[in-house]
Amino acid sequence: MSDAPPRSDVRFTSGADRCHAWLYLPTPTPAPDAGAPPVVVMAHGLGGVKALRLAAFAERFQAAGYACLVFDYRHFGDSEGQPRELLSIRRQREDWHAAVAFARSLPEVDGDRVVVWGTSFAGGHAITTAAEDADVVAAIAQCPFTDGFASARTISPLATVRVGFAAFADHLARLLRRPPVRVKVAGRPGEVALMNAPDALDGIHELLKASDLTEDEYPDEVPARVALEIPLHRPGRAASRVRCPILFSVCDGDTVAPPRATLRHAAKAPRGEVIRYPAGHFDIYTGEPFEAVVADQLRFLTTHVPPRTAP
Repeated sequence: MSDAPPRSDVRFTSGADRCHAWLYLPTPTPAPDAGAPPVVVMAHGLGGVKALRLAAFAERFQAAGYACLVFDYRHFGDSEGQPRELLSIRRQREDWHAAVAFARSLPEVDGDRVVVWGTSFAGGHAITTAAEDADVVAAIAQCPFTDGFASARTISPLATVRVGFAAFADHLARLLRRPPVRVKVAGRPGEVALMNAPDALDGIHELLKASDLTEDEYPDEVPARVALEIPLHRPGRAASRVRCPILFSVCDGDTVAPPRATLRHAAKAPRGEVIRYPAGHFDIYTGEPFEAVVADQLRFLTTHVPPRTAP
């Protein structure tokens, strides 16, 4: 019998497909006169799925009195969508808005107190979602992807050219209605991959291990066409339009989402807060860095969106 806190499987519609999500409700259940809990909407980063360690964060928030809606994007994980593992920035942003709308509709939560939480590539989505939805009450962007040009510079020129050729080939395959041309999400330095920083592949492997997943259970390739979008994607620019409190959890040793760009964008958020960690991009999900970041995020949440308690 599992000792994991209870959660339920739910689905919501985004576009023509249904996204799968886990719904966590506070344990123990709040007293009837305490009011419904705030809800934290959560999703993963580049090519990531909710099974990659997001439960660890959701369970901590749940234990502190928050509901959590943790979802997979269309085309990924347990969600619908063809072709599989299609990484579309536009569709993922649509999924975020659909998830927030669904969270607001849930009778078990306080739909007026929705928080968005994103990590890595989804950290950028959390910033743009909060900027576009004035009713979001708080946001957390963890080791966030904020500047595609800065991230693209972490890949060697030769690898960039090879990824670009794969992207053009994938677009041609799409026009000819052929199967996608795929590229690895993470690889060794110099390999053709969307991320090939020295710690990228080992970081993914550690995430899999911490999530009790094998490499065979985690698709490590996506249609290459997204490689042409990423360098032009700069969600950090939306930080200046985020009116709610927003926490930027920044890793000083981040080799995937360079911290200098994130700090520059975070400084423009009217109610932004920045906490920095002596950690790499993938370190923050486990061990002492995880304990530090989740504690800081809970302090931020309880300050700005405290769970209601019975009078």
